[in-house]
Amino acid sequence: MKRFYKTVSVVPAGAAFAVHLDGRPVRTPAKAPLDLPTRALADAIAAEWEAQGEELVPQTMPMTQLASTALDGVHLRREAVADAAAAYAGTDLLCYRAEHPQELAERQAALWQPLLDWAAVRFDAVLVPTAGILHRPQDPDALARLRQALDAYDPWRLTALQNAVGICGSLIVALALLDGRISAAEAFAIAQLDETFQIEQWGEDAEATRRRTAQREDLEATACFLALLGK
Repeated sequence: MKRFYKTVSVVPAGAAFAVHLDGRPVRTPAKAPLDLPTRALADAIAAEWEAQGEELVPQTMPMTQLASTALDGVHLRREAVADAAAAYAGTDLLCYRAEHPQELAERQAALWQPLLDWAAVRFDAVLVPTAGILHRPQDPDALARLRQALDAYDPWRLTALQNAVGICGSLIVALALLDGRISAAEAFAIAQLDETFQIEQWGEDAEATRRRTAQREDLEATACFLALLGK
């Protein structure tokens, strides 16, 4: 789509904020008003629209995409989204450790176990790691408490959680990111530990590099979205 507007502005919209293009409000793909909860997020989205050239490139507008997802999808399907995110805890990445080589197993223990310990205290939910790839059922009560914890998140933060869970393959890593326990860079390093180890041993092809770069940028955008929501 070619750029069809000249001016971008942020205006109050009741208790929210709206981004206007030539005086007309931006809408989501589902045609809902893109009413934003904070001025900081509205300013960031306005900057994305202002930065567009002669043609619009949606991939360069992550804040707009996340906000639209929150309004069009998560807001209307909050319980289903929370259920899907919580389901990751049953097979959480942090619980499946390598049996060998020893160096990888030691790295996993050093980076992953502290987050499991944190979750045990923060959510009263003990997840038990296992060696190998065979499924190990987790305590149903622990899984229920983790699911209950997601009820505290509004649709905006649940959108960020959903995105982080999908990127990291771990509910615990995503929760730690939302809680401020770890940064986006730390979350990426933790989630990509196995891949990073393999790259150190065998190198990395161009396609894998592009995929990892896209995942890292997506996670950084998710963390930025959270920061713009404020506390």
